[in-house]
Amino acid sequence: MVKTLFLVLLTTALINNIVLSQFLGICPFLGVSRNIKTAAGMGGAVIFVITISSAVTSLIYDYILVKLNLTYLKTIAFIMVIAFLVQLVESFLKKSAPALYKSLGVYLPLITTNCAVLGTALTNVQQANDFVTSVVTGLGTSVGFCIAIVIMAGIREKTETNDFPESFKGTPAVLLTACLMSIAFYGFSMFK
Repeated sequence: MVKTLFLVLLTTALINNIVLSQFLGICPFLGVSRNIKTAAGMGGAVIFVITISSAVTSLIYDYILVKLNLTYLKTIAFIMVIAFLVQLVESFLKKSAPALYKSLGVYLPLITTNCAVLGTALTNVQQANDFVTSVVTGLGTSVGFCIAIVIMAGIREKTETNDFPESFKGTPAVLLTACLMSIAFYGFSMFK
């Protein structure tokens, strides 16, 4: 069981990286990856929200929606859970880390609509994951998001002053970097 859970964690973080292989959560990935500190803060917030929402949505789905034959309400229920958790993170950061809260700006409340968070909850349901597997999947997915956004921020910090051709400056350079990162992470699939 522990070996299976470790493989789930590793697979969701590296091989099936939510950003680089499933292309979910691109908006905060591109928008918050300008510097490492902000990217790490967003990664931490996403780790908390995805992991906890995976646990809570698993319980809600299995013990409320399925029991009451209301599974068609899963998307609405999951969005409500995610919105609550994001508000919790937002309040915590506003009080304890105002500089990080300000640097995350509009991207922090946008975690609510981040398709990576909802996608993870829905994937857990579609794959009929039990509670523990859902939590581990959420943790692995969010750690993968954090790894990807921090690596992107590090690359962007290092290449910010590079002399790119005019047509590659800004967004094209960032998208090309994301493409190359995706190809690099694809190499992990050899170990499946």
